[in-house]
Amino acid sequence: MIQQGKTFMGDTYSQLFYHIVFAVRNRESLITPAIKDDLYKYISGVITNQKQKLFIINGMPDHVHILINCQPNMNLSNCVRDIKEHSTKFINEKNVLKGKFYWQAGFGAFSVSKNDVSMIINYIKNQEEHHKKTSFREEYLKFLKENEIDYKEEYLFDFELK
Repeated sequence: MIQQGKTFMGDTYSQLFYHIVFAVRNRESLITPAIKDDLYKYISGVITNQKQKLFIINGMPDHVHILINCQPNMNLSNCVRDIKEHSTKFINEKNVLKGKFYWQAGFGAFSVSKNDVSMIINYIKNQEEHHKKTSFREEYLKFLKENEIDYKEEYLFDFELK
């Protein structure tokens, strides 16, 4: 729309949902019940500060799942980098673990249609039940295959404890 020599852009409307998955370095089970709630609340605050909307966060002692609704100008890699960087610092400053806490490099991000949001919320909510039958490795490979994402074994998360 042009008015009095100025250009005005119409409003931007979007609905961008991402299911994000990342793991603790070396898949160590460091997200204990003692720190889980505080960690998830802290990550929620990081996401809110980035002006994104968190739907749900949950996971297992060795990895987390997050479902967010994003603004179209959000850089997903920067968002996840900030979540991991700030939450690592938060956990390490609390001094609740014997050693240092770190996330593994990389992450998985899968787009979600509005029609599938409630299904993904239920999936994330029921992580403990789900992982009684499926390992994280099986789960992650299934996500990659279902989403037809090419991958190389050497760049996947390190699934073996060192």
